[in-house]
Amino acid sequence: MSKKTDARALTERHQALVHSEQKTVVSHVQREVDEWFLNTIMIKGLDVPFKYRRKKLYKSLKNQQVNLTYYPANEVVAGFEIEIMKIVRIKVC
Repeated sequence: MSKKTDARALTERHQALVHSEQKTVVSHVQREVDEWFLNTIMIKGLDVPFKYRRKKLYKSLKNQQVNLTYYPANEVVAGFEIEIMKIVRIKVC
């Protein structure tokens, strides 16, 4: 399967998923939580954090263009509910 076909198949099977291509990462933070690394990225032109977890530390994605497959979610921080995007699949262009 090609890259577009993989993303299309995922979004067709799961209606809540959104796929975006060639988005520029302006901020990438990785922090350790238990046995996982929680990655938070910010995308140029958007005010919503995108989050995903990995087992090991990766190189920074800052200033890279990425393709993302994600779904919207909510998270409670200090008593406030904020909107986040949970990344299911991320690839550097």
